[in-house]
Amino acid sequence: MPTRLLPIPIIFTILLLATLVHADPVITGKVVSISDGDTVTVLQDRTQHRIRLYGIDCPESHQDFGRRAMQFVSDLIFRENVKVVQKDVDRYGRVVGIIYHGNVCVNEEIIRAGYAWVYRHFCKDEICQDWLTLEEEARKSRIGLWSHPAPIPPWDFRRGKRGPSDEEGLVYQGNVRSKVFHQPACEHYNCKNCTAIFTTREETVGAGYRSCGGCGP
Repeated sequence: MPTRLLPIPIIFTILLLATLVHADPVITGKVVSISDGDTVTVLQDRTQHRIRLYGIDCPESHQDFGRRAMQFVSDLIFRENVKVVQKDVDRYGRVVGIIYHGNVCVNEEIIRAGYAWVYRHFCKDEICQDWLTLEEEARKSRIGLWSHPAPIPPWDFRRGKRGPSDEEGLVYQGNVRSKVFHQPACEHYNCKNCTAIFTTREETVGAGYRSCGGCGP
């Protein structure tokens, strides 16, 4: 009995469906909050997704260059529409993914600007090799955190291996619309319009901001 061959359109459809089944999930929406350099919140329809950027590790908020990394990311994507290609979900329930703003890979841009290490323990995709090259270029150019003679990797910082001048104290956030500033413990911290970053109370007052009546920073 002769073998019957499937029509080419049917074969193409089967291959396409197989590709879609194995494709990484995608989230699209607007960035509504910046927690730090490598964690943001994306609003898709009416659902908020906390996103941990895949493959990179930025300085902690109270670490040298932590606030600068946060400000860099805020300037790049806050209140912008982005696409998140999901790679995993971490133990805190955050989506671990690669963020794209148009044709720009945000994870890559943070490394290029010198505000993140490649997270070698978790970054296993082929793209990570390119990111390591960008990290080395930033290091050689001494830009961002690499301008410091001996920057402390955030994974060491979290384990308590800190230099004598690594902590910058509180990071205050100012609401650019209400001109009210908040401390990290305040319920309004990371609010929609809290995009101005300060390291001292005097700096916030000097910039024309007033203290939040609720948290009294």
